[in-house]
Amino acid sequence: MANPRSPWHAVRVSSLHGTGVFAARDIPAGTRILDYAGRRLTAEQADARWPVNPDDPYHTFYFALSSGMVIDGGQRGNDARWINHGCAPNCEARENETGTRVAIYALQDIPAGTELLYDYGLVIDEPLTRTLKRHYRCRCGAPACRGTMLALPDAS
Repeated sequence: MANPRSPWHAVRVSSLHGTGVFAARDIPAGTRILDYAGRRLTAEQADARWPVNPDDPYHTFYFALSSGMVIDGGQRGNDARWINHGCAPNCEARENETGTRVAIYALQDIPAGTELLYDYGLVIDEPLTRTLKRHYRCRCGAPACRGTMLALPDAS
């Protein structure tokens, strides 16, 4: 039996994209796996720093909060920044009541060795063009993959 104090996750190379986070042991549905940590920025500060990497301008570790603040996982961040996007996620990011913190929770039982994924559902203040969708291309490979990490408008 796993030590209850041992981490739920481990970071390693992902077949989906670069680095990923994987279940280090079986994770029961509803488990709080880890917090998304990093330096807190205002939206204006985050915008002023974009692009963080001019060679890869569409890749950041920013996590926007409903309070208007942004967590920059690239500064003082933790392993949560390596969780990849998936269109059929096994995890979700949940904010606390004040919109100041985010934690990653298991949506279902996750067997040890499985990559942890949550739907980024990125919202961009630009028209959703083919080029923009390509910049935020999804690599999850799920049968219902929407092809982008961007949140798409409802078809209804």
